[in-house]
Amino acid sequence: MGKRRHVLHTGVSAEIKRRVRAVAATELVTPSAWLRRVTIRALGRPPAALERGDLDEPSRNLRDHRLSVRFSPEDSLLLEARALARGMRPATYASVLIRSHLRSLAPLPKDELLALKRAVSELGALTRDLQRVVHVLGQGGRGQPDLQAVVRLCQVLRGDTKALIRANVNSWEIGRPLSASASRHPTRQ
Repeated sequence: MGKRRHVLHTGVSAEIKRRVRAVAATELVTPSAWLRRVTIRALGRPPAALERGDLDEPSRNLRDHRLSVRFSPEDSLLLEARALARGMRPATYASVLIRSHLRSLAPLPKDELLALKRAVSELGALTRDLQRVVHVLGQGGRGQPDLQAVVRLCQVLRGDTKALIRANVNSWEIGRPLSASASRHPTRQ
């Protein structure tokens, strides 16, 4: 299944152990992870797995696609607050952020996407109402260039917002098979 890991054992004083824990905590890693990094750096060359290029090919095992991230308490509170504001769980919100960064995307959370769709609908209704007003006022022979400019502005704003929604939905599709993405994102148009 996975590659066999070997363990190094060593004895240290309580003071050294305390200092290692403190340094590891400042780097938001476990003492084991910190010691592994220090050991690899001290040896002056990358581990054999990196030399062979084993990490170049993605793993077929889904378990290998999980990632554990350690946050400082302050950052954890901020993550939870931002996720809650978007109606998402913190892990889902972090996943969206990481995916967005890696693929240079700007996907919107579901609630924000729905709000944009409602705005497009409202802009359409406003544009139709304004066009009726322009038509009624135009029958008296008076031109209403300012009002016509507002109608054109609403049309452009509606078109731009629809394009943003389309681009957002398309950004979710990059790098995914269609069948998998269709079941995960029911907000697609």
